[in-house]
Amino acid sequence: MPPSFADLGVPSDLVAALARRSISEPFPIQAASIPDALAGRDICGKAPTGSGKTLAFGIAAVSRLDKTPAKPRQPQVLVLTPTRELCSQVATELSFLANIRNKRVATFYGGVGYDRQIKALSRGVDIAVACPGRLADLIEGRHIRLDAVQIVVVDEADRMSDMGFLPDVRRLLDQTPDTRQTLLFSATLDGAVDVLVRRYQRNPARHELVGSAEEDANTEHYFWRVESTDRAEMAAQIAAVSGPTIVFCRTRHSADRTARQLMARGVRAVAIHGDRSQAQRERALSSFAAGHAGALVATDVAARGIHVDGVAAVVHFDPPADAKDYVHRSGRTARAGATGIVVSLVTPDKTKAVKQLQRDLGVPSGVVGPDLAALPGATNTGQRRKPLPARTAVPVAASATATVGAGGGSGRATAPRRRRRPPVHGRKRQPQRRA
Repeated sequence: MPPSFADLGVPSDLVAALARRSISEPFPIQAASIPDALAGRDICGKAPTGSGKTLAFGIAAVSRLDKTPAKPRQPQVLVLTPTRELCSQVATELSFLANIRNKRVATFYGGVGYDRQIKALSRGVDIAVACPGRLADLIEGRHIRLDAVQIVVVDEADRMSDMGFLPDVRRLLDQTPDTRQTLLFSATLDGAVDVLVRRYQRNPARHELVGSAEEDANTEHYFWRVESTDRAEMAAQIAAVSGPTIVFCRTRHSADRTARQLMARGVRAVAIHGDRSQAQRERALSSFAAGHAGALVATDVAARGIHVDGVAAVVHFDPPADAKDYVHRSGRTARAGATGIVVSLVTPDKTKAVKQLQRDLGVPSGVVGPDLAALPGATNTGQRRKPLPARTAVPVAASATATVGAGGGSGRATAPRRRRRPPVHGRKRQPQRRA
C-alpha cells in the first residue's frame, strides 16, 4: 500500500488542505523527496514533466517556513524559474498551501511594470517566485534582499542552463545565506547543472525517476512521414480525432502561420509565443483552457510552465532541437496519471535528424506513414468531433497570487531586449530614457 502524505510527515493542516482538493496519494517523486526535504536536507530531484515536482518542493517549503511573517523586502523562500508561464503556475500551486498558514506568495518576472512588484515587497512576501532577470533588477533597485532566505528552489535547472541563466542564478544564490536549504527539481539534469549541485548543495539527497519515452505507459508516441505541405492538414485531422491538442512549431512566424492554416481547415486555433504580449498570451491560454479553441499552437516558450488539464495530444509540427525539448514538449499531455498521444510530423529532409532523436530518447527508430485510425478516439465516420467541453487550467494570473511579471522565450533566437530598470528604493523616480 503506497504511503499517504501523513505517513511522509506532512503537517496535518496541509494534509487536510490537500484532501480538500482530492489529493490524497503522493506521486513517486513526492513520496521519495518530501521526507528528506522536511528534514532540511538539500534535494537534487529528477522526474518527468507533470510528475508532481512543484507540490513536492511546495509542501516542504510551506511546512518549514517560520511562523514569523516576512519583513518588508526580505522573503523567506525563493523559487527561481526560467519562464513567466512556469513562474505563474508554480505560484498558483503554492498559494493554496501558503494561504492555510497566512503566508504571502508573489511572482516577479519581466514584461510588466514594477509598481505592483515593489508594493508587494514593501508589504512583505514570504515566498517569492521569480525569473532571474527581473529579480536581479529588483535587487539593483534595492527593493529586495536575499539575506533572509531560508529555502531556495531552482526549478527546471536544465532549462535555466539552456537559456543562459546559470550565471545569473549563481549570482543570486551567492547573495543568500550559506545556511539555506537548496532544492533542485527538473525533468532533466545534465552536466551543465552539476556546477550548481557541487557549489550550492551540501550532500544532497538524490531522487531520480528515470525512464525512456517508450517506457511511459500513459503516452503513445508516433512518428509519421509527411510532406511539408501536408503537415497543416494532418495536424488538423489529429486535433479533430483526438481532442484538445497543442501543436509545437520552431519559430514564431511558423506558429502564427500554422494557427491560420488550422483555422482554414475548421479547427479553431490560437497561437502563443514570445512576440505576444502577456495579455495576448493569457487570452490565448484561457480560450484553449475553456474549450473555445481546439488547438494551441506554440513555440517552445510553452513547453514549460503551461499546465492545461485534459490535453489529449501533442503534435510536433516542427521537430524539437533535441531530446530534452522533445520531453518537455511532450509533457504537456498525459500529466498526473492521464493518458495522451504525441505525434511527430517528419518531413523527408528531417528523417535523419529524427532517427537520431529517437536513439537519444530510447525509442524504436523508424518513421511510418500516417494512420489516423490507430489514434485513440478515432472513429470510422471520418467526421470531426463536436466542439470541445470546457477544461480547467492553472491560470497565468491567479487571484490568490500577487502576479507581478513576464519573461520567457520562443522557438527562435533573437537579440535580447533592453530591460527597463526599476526606480531605486529611497530615491525619487528619474525619467526613463528610451533605447
